[in-house]
Amino acid sequence: MNESAATWTVGDTTVRRIDEVLLPPETGPWLLPDATADVVARQDWLRPDFADREGVLRLDSHSFALVVGGLRVLVDTGIGNGKTRANPAWHDLRTDYPERLAAAGFAPESVDLVVLTHLHTDHVGWNTRDAGGEWVPTFPRARYVVSRAEREFWAGYDMDEPRRQMFRDSVHPVEDAGLLDLVDVPAEGTEVAPGLRLLPTPGHTPGHVAVQVRSGGETALITGDCVHHPVQLAHPAIGSCVDIDPERAGTTRRSLLAALADTGTLLLGTHFPPPTAGRVITDGDAYRLVPVPGGR
Repeated sequence: MNESAATWTVGDTTVRRIDEVLLPPETGPWLLPDATADVVARQDWLRPDFADREGVLRLDSHSFALVVGGLRVLVDTGIGNGKTRANPAWHDLRTDYPERLAAAGFAPESVDLVVLTHLHTDHVGWNTRDAGGEWVPTFPRARYVVSRAEREFWAGYDMDEPRRQMFRDSVHPVEDAGLLDLVDVPAEGTEVAPGLRLLPTPGHTPGHVAVQVRSGGETALITGDCVHHPVQLAHPAIGSCVDIDPERAGTTRRSLLAALADTGTLLLGTHFPPPTAGRVITDGDAYRLVPVPGGR
């Protein structure tokens, strides 16, 4: 990937992107079916970083790592290695993600807090690793945090087998180890570490959260999947094929973008390819992203 180990400063806090894998070109048409080539082509600002000349979206999988209040924090854990997955692009990966974490100063045993924006397969995979045929927590000293609404929703959901498999290998081992903390996330959000706040952004899943970082008078927001790709700034009505509540997801996205626009807040996209981050500005009756490339 380009810009491996990119970093951004938010006040006194450094946010690091930990790359996992670039997603294949067919991901865009599957994930965001209304983001057709014609729709994408009308937004010149998406090229060349976020889409190619043919209007094919670029997406990838990564985590964000930061230190707040002396705590080493990881936001979302990607797809994971060696896992049985229905999606061929996610099946039985063999990446050097743990080595990239360590090289960025976040060796797995040093992580204190893992924040999960939601419990989807491509956000929880490195929760666990294979240890002699058994899935064990990758971050043995960490507390894993997810919204209570998210965990309770899936506890009552009639899952298909691929999703049950994901819970067996990437969620249950963390619960069984006593490391998963469920937190209530009210409308105003809740602080889980100094300067780190979970904000409710429901729709993609019922308990989905975005992660706000505040330091030294500056603010950043990590999207999770309430915004998958910058094309959704230009067309907030474009939703994901896996949104649990598409109407609510659209309402959440429009409200969030309106609140962010022209404020200088740094938007960090969980699936945005490099340059990954930018400022949301008003563009007619919608928005666009002004990229802020990461440093090294």
